Amino acid sequence: MELDLRGISKKVGAQTWLYGLDLALRPGAVTILLGATRAGKTSLMRIMAGLDAPTTGSVRVDGVDVVGVPVRQRNVSMVYQQFINYPSMTVFDNIASPLKLRGDTDIAQRVQALAQKLHIEMFLDRYPAALSGGQQQRVALARALAKDAPLLLLDEPLVNLDYKLREELRDELTALFAASNSTVVYATTEPGEALLLGGYTAVMDAGELLQYGPTAEVFQRPQSIRVARAFSDPPMNLLAARAAGEGLQLGGSLNLPWEGPVAAGALTAGLRASALHLHARPGDAAMAGVAELAEISGSDTFVHLSTPLGAVVAQLVGVHYFELGAAVTMHFSPQDVYLFDAQGALLRAPVDVQRGAAQGGV
Repeated sequence: MELDLRGISKKVGAQTWLYGLDLALRPGAVTILLGATRAGKTSLMRIMAGLDAPTTGSVRVDGVDVVGVPVRQRNVSMVYQQFINYPSMTVFDNIASPLKLRGDTDIAQRVQALAQKLHIEMFLDRYPAALSGGQQQRVALARALAKDAPLLLLDEPLVNLDYKLREELRDELTALFAASNSTVVYATTEPGEALLLGGYTAVMDAGELLQYGPTAEVFQRPQSIRVARAFSDPPMNLLAARAAGEGLQLGGSLNLPWEGPVAAGALTAGLRASALHLHARPGDAAMAGVAELAEISGSDTFVHLSTPLGAVVAQLVGVHYFELGAAVTMHFSPQDVYLFDAQGALLRAPVDVQRGAAQGGV
């Protein structure tokens, strides 16, 4: 399916939920809608599905404007945050329901194949109420995949599951999407999830579409500070900067060597949390600070520092312990610094931005 959104806006009363945006989805690919809560992701997906009409703009499916076409007449599957299954039907019948409506003859075989892919084949005779939340969401996903619709919309489908289940399903969904012929739109608030799913990413914020392109490219070269903050977890560290001789000065006190010209005036330097580390490497700059908080999350430690340059968060691989108020010096390579102009537009991205991602940072 070719889905082309042109000049889409959505107003509800005096509030604007979506500002005029254009978005042409890549047929057969996965598009991630990435943004915080209330960024406009669900509003945009409801317009794609035909559940809502845009205030302005057109929704073109294979070149035909379908605004006003009832959702029942569109071949679309959608999975919501809250798993929705038919409580009076068994798992088998839930998955089989779109196949029966379509009049398929190989229903049992198709249901069994989907159930095996999502590891719920042992629950086919049960009712949804007898399943865990993760199992129920797998049933909802299987039913959506069974429809084999050309457009599959998933609105934060894993948000209500525990961490382990989310990790398992992410891996499985990547394989399922690759084997599907559907154009997939997947909404998430998590930058790490966008990177894992790959495909293309549309970064949204407060009803605006900020940037759209291949996921790795958007991550590596965010066009603005707003995109850089949205596509970083924790958000990218932002520090005041200005030209200093032939280099760059951060926060009025830290001078960095800099290749190429530096624009005059107020600038902003960006540094991902994963670019900071405890041990100096050749060519590194040092940033002294005081530990205000240390959080251990999985196999990483997030250290919140107060520095002369401003508040900074470092993401360290492994488990580290810091006493509150302890002096801590972090190190980073000047090559890992992003630079934005006074309006927040990107001037320079790191040459080797893959390093932080390879270390597990976002």
